[in-house]
Amino acid sequence: MASDLTYHPPIKPQPGFADIVRSDETYARPDGQGMGQQLNGWFDKLMLQSGLEISPGTLLMLCFLCSLTLGGALFVLQENLLSTAFAAIIGGILPVVATIIQRVRRQREILRQMPAMVGELARAARTGRSLEQCLQLVANDTPAPLGTELQRCAQRMQLGMSIPVALGELPERTGVVSINVLVTALVVHHQTGGNLVTVLERLQQTIRDRLTFLGRLRTATSASRATAIMMLVLPPGILAFFIFRDPEYFNTLMESTWGRWSTIVAVGLQIIGSIWVIRILQNSQRT
Repeated sequence: MASDLTYHPPIKPQPGFADIVRSDETYARPDGQGMGQQLNGWFDKLMLQSGLEISPGTLLMLCFLCSLTLGGALFVLQENLLSTAFAAIIGGILPVVATIIQRVRRQREILRQMPAMVGELARAARTGRSLEQCLQLVANDTPAPLGTELQRCAQRMQLGMSIPVALGELPERTGVVSINVLVTALVVHHQTGGNLVTVLERLQQTIRDRLTFLGRLRTATSASRATAIMMLVLPPGILAFFIFRDPEYFNTLMESTWGRWSTIVAVGLQIIGSIWVIRILQNSQRT
């Protein structure tokens, strides 16, 4: 118990030690603007929130290798440039899609772990421990992935960081709205005081109610989401089927002016519709 009460003085920044800390690899610049910076910021958040222990450059290299492998394999089989380009595009997208799926699973698991974690935090606070000690205890008892993020915050507090600074990156690293609510409640309590046990118990009930609502929402919109996903996948799938069945199908289609412009309009509408549907799905699945 004596070690838990040890005072850790705040750490002052020392420029001489800056070179021994590995900086995070990111593509977005804090002062950047425009569509390119938004895309870079989205990619950085995707890598951060997916929990994959790889750098963004490694994922981009994996996309390149998958694109090269799938495109090269199809070129060997059919020796058609259009089908090869189509396969290369699909191969380059597959690692990003897999990373998005991993992020969704991780966020759902974190949200599922939150009620039990907040309840244990309230029980620890009821014993008279300080907030720092409660967070350290809960971080050690909570399994991954939520426990990993809490242990990171606990280690930052052991290094002398204040609670607002130590917990500041947690909402961005997880991308879960309930985590943001929890961090806000803990920071406000740290700054103003109050009954922490009551706050945590009410927050636990709120998170449970939110989980119930999200479950009902997913059940009610499951058919609509399946239809939306089918609308996204079906047009490229049909085109891929005809190209793989007849390698000259796309060349014949593009020879006529009517076929060329119809294809361009269809691709443009497909991109617009895909962006629209994806934004709707993100709003309905927001954790």
